[in-house]
Amino acid sequence: MSTNKNIVGAKIKGLRESKNLTIDEIAERSGLSAEQIASIENDENLPSLGPLIKVARALGVRLGTFLDDNDALGPVVCRAEERVSSISFSNGAADARKYMEYHSLASQKAGRHMEPFIIDIQPEEEKDFTLSAHEGEEFIYVMKGKLEIAYGKDTYVLSAGDSIYYDSIIKHHVHGFPGEAAQILAVIYIPF
Repeated sequence: MSTNKNIVGAKIKGLRESKNLTIDEIAERSGLSAEQIASIENDENLPSLGPLIKVARALGVRLGTFLDDNDALGPVVCRAEERVSSISFSNGAADARKYMEYHSLASQKAGRHMEPFIIDIQPEEEKDFTLSAHEGEEFIYVMKGKLEIAYGKDTYVLSAGDSIYYDSIIKHHVHGFPGEAAQILAVIYIPF
């Protein structure tokens, strides 16, 4: 029913091994370092979505494959009380504290092309974020708090009730406004 953050690395490793690929081959295909791949597989560091999307492409699977629990083909209803488990992402630094909790809203839907999440963002004072880019589009609606989005050379500040829709191929980074927490609904579309 809910996704355990400790299974993402195991799923990636299992998929890699089932395709008889080495960590070095996935690193070469994804443009990430072998150390990053090993760290992800060992659940030492779950990076932002950008690197995970690159790993998914290198393995020839959807991003959702790492998050799936079931393979429901029809509609999937996610009740509020079922969103207890989450996946944490850091800002990409190996020693960074986890500042985002992703609650998947469709982990049981097989074959999906969108990834909807409720994301709880902890207050963060860090100003040195690493921007990332990947194929697709993102839609974000701010439910609570204040959000800051670095997008290309621009920065957008959104408050509760505001939304933004953008092409993910432009380098970007989503984080709470300095010192503030936020909760957002994010829908990520990744063509496959």
